[in-house]
Amino acid sequence: MHWTTDCRAPSVGQVVITKTRSPIRSNVGLKAVMAVTGIMLVLFLVAHMLGNLKVFTGETSFDHYAHWLRDIGKPLLPGVWFLWILRTALVVAVIGHIWAATVLAVRARAARPVRYAHRKKVQGSYAARTMRWGGVIILLFVIYHILDLTTGTLNPVGDASNPYGNVVADFAPDRWYVTLFYTLAIVTVGFHLRHGLFSALRSLGQQTPRGERRARTAALVFAVVLCAGYLVVPFAVLTGLVS
Repeated sequence: MHWTTDCRAPSVGQVVITKTRSPIRSNVGLKAVMAVTGIMLVLFLVAHMLGNLKVFTGETSFDHYAHWLRDIGKPLLPGVWFLWILRTALVVAVIGHIWAATVLAVRARAARPVRYAHRKKVQGSYAARTMRWGGVIILLFVIYHILDLTTGTLNPVGDASNPYGNVVADFAPDRWYVTLFYTLAIVTVGFHLRHGLFSALRSLGQQTPRGERRARTAALVFAVVLCAGYLVVPFAVLTGLVS
């Protein structure tokens, strides 16, 4: 029986220690991390979008929903612990998603250290070519969004007891630059989501020409619907539909 990778049996009394890579650090494990964290983030985006749309039900209903979020888990959990648990889980998911994507990208580049002298142009999607700077925009937006509507630091009202007023003040016409930045970030999320969902569907077996067309269409429709659900709120405030 052979014990070593070079097919030489160990001598009597020799102890052979083989260093193995953790399953989670393998390419398959990293892709699994990306899939799980991606699903978590998509579910949050959908739930958050549906919650935002309650602004169209009126100030009382929206404020009631916002305060209900703070009371989830009571009396088992004190105060706003549920929200902080959720935020912590989301931060872990984001870090895990970025870590897995970065390691996979570095390994892919290391597998081909020398560029081809004559290489045909690859027809990659716009999202695939801009994932890096898109991630930076999303990160900056998340930081601003927290300081704006979570802590109220950058919000004109900044009153935790008046969530509806915070949203209306945030996207007021004289703060058009906030709506512009919000739109840029949401569209970037849409491109990122479209690319990620398409890649996930292909990994699940949609690799025939017909399957790829279906996957591309499904990813595009989902991304457009999600973006529209987020953008309708700031533009409704900007145009006076919500005030």
